[in-house]
Amino acid sequence: MNLVYFFKGKTMKNMIAALIFVAVIGAGCGALKTNEPVIKEWSKTIDDKVVYYMSIDGVMVHEKDQAKSPLPPVVTPGTHPLGDKPGTPPSDAVVLFDGTEKMFKDNWEHVSSRKTKWFYKDGAMVPVKRAGDLRTKQEFGSCQLHVEFATSAKVTSAGQGRGNSGVFLMGTYEVQILDSYKNDTYADGQIGALYGRSKPLANPALKPGQWQSYDIIFDRPIFDKDGKVAKKAQFTVMLNGVVVQKHVVLSGGTGWKGPNCATHYKAHPDKLPLQIQNHGNEVIFRNIWIRELAD
Repeated sequence: MNLVYFFKGKTMKNMIAALIFVAVIGAGCGALKTNEPVIKEWSKTIDDKVVYYMSIDGVMVHEKDQAKSPLPPVVTPGTHPLGDKPGTPPSDAVVLFDGTEKMFKDNWEHVSSRKTKWFYKDGAMVPVKRAGDLRTKQEFGSCQLHVEFATSAKVTSAGQGRGNSGVFLMGTYEVQILDSYKNDTYADGQIGALYGRSKPLANPALKPGQWQSYDIIFDRPIFDKDGKVAKKAQFTVMLNGVVVQKHVVLSGGTGWKGPNCATHYKAHPDKLPLQIQNHGNEVIFRNIWIRELAD
């Protein structure tokens, strides 16, 4: 702004008012430029081992102190729209699993070459301990994704050891799955979290053993020719019909870098497989479909 022109012909009173106006506008513009989360990182050497730490807007990643990072409020979802039977996908969706063994074999593969494998049973894909993750043979970028899952009806553990799994968009960005029904663990590791990066707005988890559903809108990140992030990923997530992530711009990667640290963005292709985590817990899956979206 040309201040000389702006103040030309102004009285002292008007000039003071104008300066206040300019300051307010400037502050507003500054706020628009700095609305991304403030991320700090550091490390310590403990027992000859480097331990990494990260805070996002002053809160430690995977912060267990609920006074610093309150858990999302518990919400009782409305009647599950699908009940005990899976629904039907939109006509333009790419169906990844429809409850048939053929589609399980045709569309999915194991990330690991281990001998133990996921298997098909009663219309669901079932993990086995030490079988590793499962991924699609087809690759995707920005998309609308629907996934139905159920944690074990038998509760044998607590915290992150209870019904733990995850849906990894592009095999990289995790929407957490956890049995979070009356299960006390850190907020950014609850069901509905963008793991380690964004805690859910609410906790509409159903009881163990019940079928639950994710509906995810995902805008992939875009990298420039030097491998730097030109546009960050964005998520909107609904769990059991309740919004748990709303237009969240992902500040970085969701991988595990330590008890209080998450990974960074790392350049990758425009399309990659969808991946389902095997965390050693019995979390089964059915009715998975995806709609590809333009960037």
